[in-house]
Amino acid sequence: MNANVGGIDRVVRAVAGAALLAAGFLAGIEAPWNYVAMGVGVIFLLTSIISFCPLYRIVGMNTCPKK
Repeated sequence: MNANVGGIDRVVRAVAGAALLAAGFLAGIEAPWNYVAMGVGVIFLLTSIISFCPLYRIVGMNTCPKK
């Protein structure tokens, strides 16, 4: 599993993931949508931590400067 998520992309994913998790827990979003927000937030945080996005692999994107 090669890294395909670069530095700026990782920071944006981490911030967005934390914001979505907070919104799911604290914002008072209705029942099904808070779970969706938290699920997407967890995915964003995990992909930022491991520097790999399966969707990027499928579409052939790579924001990581490493070869």
